Amino acid sequence: MAMESVSILVRSRNDEPFAEATFRSILEQDSPLPFEVVSCDDASEDRTPEIIESFPEVKRLPRPEGPYLPGKRLNYMIRHCTGDIVVFNNADAVPQNRSWLRNLIKPLLDGSADAVYANQLARPDADWLVRKDNLRAFGDGRIAAQWRFFFSLASAAAGRDDLLHRPFDEEIRYSEDVEWAHREPIRIVYVPDALVEHSHNYTLPELKRRFYGEGFADGRIFGDSPSLFREMASAARETLRDFAFLLKNPQGLMELPGAPVRRFVQRYNHWKGVSDYVRGKH
Repeated sequence: MAMESVSILVRSRNDEPFAEATFRSILEQDSPLPFEVVSCDDASEDRTPEIIESFPEVKRLPRPEGPYLPGKRLNYMIRHCTGDIVVFNNADAVPQNRSWLRNLIKPLLDGSADAVYANQLARPDADWLVRKDNLRAFGDGRIAAQWRFFFSLASAAAGRDDLLHRPFDEEIRYSEDVEWAHREPIRIVYVPDALVEHSHNYTLPELKRRFYGEGFADGRIFGDSPSLFREMASAARETLRDFAFLLKNPQGLMELPGAPVRRFVQRYNHWKGVSDYVRGKH
């Protein structure tokens, strides 16, 4: 089927610091195909809804009833868009130039990919270890290519027919993008020259919650078995990489004492999440 149009779906929740720049950059894209922008805000308590309303070109979908479940929200937005290609871009993921969209969808248009994802650059105020993690996950793509599996829907795209035929899981609460991309063998292409600015300086409680959720999801997606030894070995290796990175970037040396704590919180709570899934705490 020919791909002749694009829908850019933007989810938001309290994204006031970034929403205006994101929507403005999206609407200014130099695209090879006509595109629509579809927004669905999740009851933001800041000025995000007003910012979205200031862009009359954006199609605004009402928030569905019930609690937020990422897969359910994504499927809802996909059903209500019209493009042959569906681009997902969070309201806090700011495209960095007018060629972001063109570059992102190129592998879909030339038939070399079934799904694509963009290069996420750390924000100027990102913690140094956040910058390091972004570089490893994205960058030139060589490191993540060696991982078991990686995909990120913060800025990504796929064909609408594929998404309708194989919708997102509506029950999973974390890693819905990974579950969708991993469920069946598909060709996933990382597009390093499709640039968005997107990172988070998570607090330790936020890291605890996130990695627990991702661990719980990994138990379901990959059939992982819990291993505290494996998780702690991973934390130790990552801490050594943290030290090496900070020594090369002395501006960030103040983060060195907290690095082991950060990695312990991540891996211990990932282990707890996997363990709870295996024990049937669904």
